Amino acid sequence: MSIFDKLYKILIEGGSWKTILSGLWVTIEISVLALLIGTVLGAVICLLRTRKNPIVSGIGAVYIAVLRGTPVLMLLLLLYYGVFAHAGLAPVMVAVVTFALNVSAHVAELLRSALLAADKGQAEAARCLGFSAWDTFRLVTFPQVLRIAKPVYQSTAVNLIQWTSVVGYVTITDLTRVINNTAARTMQPLLTITIGMLMYLALSYLLFGAFALTDRIQKRRRGEKS
Repeated sequence: MSIFDKLYKILIEGGSWKTILSGLWVTIEISVLALLIGTVLGAVICLLRTRKNPIVSGIGAVYIAVLRGTPVLMLLLLLYYGVFAHAGLAPVMVAVVTFALNVSAHVAELLRSALLAADKGQAEAARCLGFSAWDTFRLVTFPQVLRIAKPVYQSTAVNLIQWTSVVGYVTITDLTRVINNTAARTMQPLLTITIGMLMYLALSYLLFGAFALTDRIQKRRRGEKS
């Protein structure tokens, strides 16, 4: 059997491409929703973590430590078979909650680290010039935090796409599960899994490209202002 016959059998025969695209969409859906929710929740946890109240700060610290130290697959199994077992929540939504919690812990810590790394001298200078605390944060500190946190946030987003490959353990037919089923059906594991890996790579580099595009837009805007 030629390579073209194998590709036809894997990607075309019996409408395989529709199943693969469906699994790809599930992976994208879980990744995007979890990233959005996790980012917002992470900002809230970061706010708790940076409070002067030791109890509030301690709650944030424990949250981050537990979720960063727990394997995401174990968290997924706990939520699916334990916490939400009788809640009637769709498996995809359980996966979104799981990965959002995991991402939020990483985002909270990277935002806190970025806040600590931000130039406090610029903030103090802004306050001396009459800026309010909110304006100082919005115009001086926050842009620095975004710039410092962006590379790590980008890696977190890419890692999230890879982490979602475990959702098949809770009956979700994502890209990894579709690829695995296709490999078993066609008896072409090497080629099928290679195709799956290339699809994950494509997703990752599309995300890298999106971040690079935002960098170019920001540089262009700064050039126009100057």
